[in-house]
Amino acid sequence: MARLFEYQAKQILKEKGVKVPRGGVAHSPEEVRQIATHLNSPVVLKAQVWITGRAEKGGILFAQTPEEAEQSARQLFGRKIGRFIVEEILVEEKLDIAQEFFAGLIIDDAAKKPVLVFSSVGGTGIEEIAKKNPDKIIRHPIKISSGLKEYEVRNLLRRHSFRGKLLVKLASTLAKLYEIARQVEARSLEVNPLALTQKGELVAVDCHLAVDDYAVFRHPELSIEIAREFDRPPTLLEKIAFQVEKDDYRGTFYFLQMQEDFSPEEMIIGFQGAGGGGSMMSMDAVLAQGFKLANYCDTSGNPPASKVYRAARIILSQPFLKGYFASGSGVASQEQYHSARGLVKAFLEENLTIPAVIRLGGNYEKVAIQILQTYLTRIKGVVEGYGQADSAEFCAARLRELVQENNSQNHLVSPLVYPDLDRYTYRFATMTGEVLIDHQACENCRTKGCVKACLAEILQLDEAGRPVLKVSSEEARQGRCTECLACEIFCKFHEQDAIYIYLPIPGLAEYRQQIIAQQQAKAKEFE
Repeated sequence: MARLFEYQAKQILKEKGVKVPRGGVAHSPEEVRQIATHLNSPVVLKAQVWITGRAEKGGILFAQTPEEAEQSARQLFGRKIGRFIVEEILVEEKLDIAQEFFAGLIIDDAAKKPVLVFSSVGGTGIEEIAKKNPDKIIRHPIKISSGLKEYEVRNLLRRHSFRGKLLVKLASTLAKLYEIARQVEARSLEVNPLALTQKGELVAVDCHLAVDDYAVFRHPELSIEIAREFDRPPTLLEKIAFQVEKDDYRGTFYFLQMQEDFSPEEMIIGFQGAGGGGSMMSMDAVLAQGFKLANYCDTSGNPPASKVYRAARIILSQPFLKGYFASGSGVASQEQYHSARGLVKAFLEENLTIPAVIRLGGNYEKVAIQILQTYLTRIKGVVEGYGQADSAEFCAARLRELVQENNSQNHLVSPLVYPDLDRYTYRFATMTGEVLIDHQACENCRTKGCVKACLAEILQLDEAGRPVLKVSSEEARQGRCTECLACEIFCKFHEQDAIYIYLPIPGLAEYRQQIIAQQQAKAKEFE
């Protein structure tokens, strides 16, 4: 789920007619004072972080005057709360609260329905409420086809002894919350507390909103930077990785960085799984061998070779790795030669120097293993491929042996280097990159094997015997070129090295420059 900060969620509530406290977001103590001055009332300062229990962790402070608000803000900005560094503070008027409620919409996966959760007791987590006051909680499943009508909520609340103006206000607000959750495709929307003030107003004092990962692309208005559920800010490498996944629906590429402060002395490896259960099993296997994981990565659902390639380049943008381990369930239904070709291109361009163990069990596993064995003899790092007959535990133990044989040497991040793209005289766009062909070099080709290697059968020979598109350039760009990388690998090893498939990864070159500088500084510490 992709979380919104409190101030973002409240802005959505406000736009849809749910009352929220007056206030604004500040990025400096001076801005805090300005907002407090404008509000002209006692204020509450709320650190914008994705954690529960902010008050207990010192993330919520109160102030009576603008001067006191500014002073309190200086205690909050730059402070670490949980895994967050406070960079934004929501400054709001302090309310005079008469009664607190809990209101939430969640997706019940078992019932396959949204459920309204309401409690006449609020202010603490719903788990705590359920433990202390289970009789105060109302759960109401909602039919997707008809939604949640205001009259339904009124009848529901009436059965629980709500009456008068409060009943009307609660029913209206709860119905609006459902519409908001539905419109933004939220997995959960929590207002706690939903407060009745001494003036009789119903106000959303706090709000947590999480949007379904797979719906984020439909909601650019939410300005969600990365559709992942984190308990911390996403790292720069995670943001770069998400851009690969965001616009490419083919298969899955999930990347989570598990460590940022790398040490040359630690037994850290890059990890690439395929499928949740198989990946977890494989992670357990390498952890049992004493390795630490730099990252968790999942490339499953039959991703194209181009996506696997990008995943590998991103994983190898982490310094001081001792090895590379790729393993899924061992019986994957996806065509494993796609993964093999993606890894071959990545490892060749990386000039991999550390050992890699690749477990590619599943469809066409023998072809995939043969691809690894045939085309990765030019690099220093030893790459071994295994299939479904080889357990994750065996493969993890084998990686340990290879790391020891390599004297635990470190992978050092290097700049991204591309060939001279100007020498390629023929080119066409693919869904995420570009196929470049040097037609002058093609004149010396004997086999024309690139056409046969093209799995999508979109290449043909022109009158001069050079490979060109058989389909329109627009069809190639929209996905007829599956970016299988077969033509490039065949030409590189069996013919004139006349084909290069350019697969850019925005932001990665700049990121690597930063890492190289950090890598050099860290290496000096351990000299």
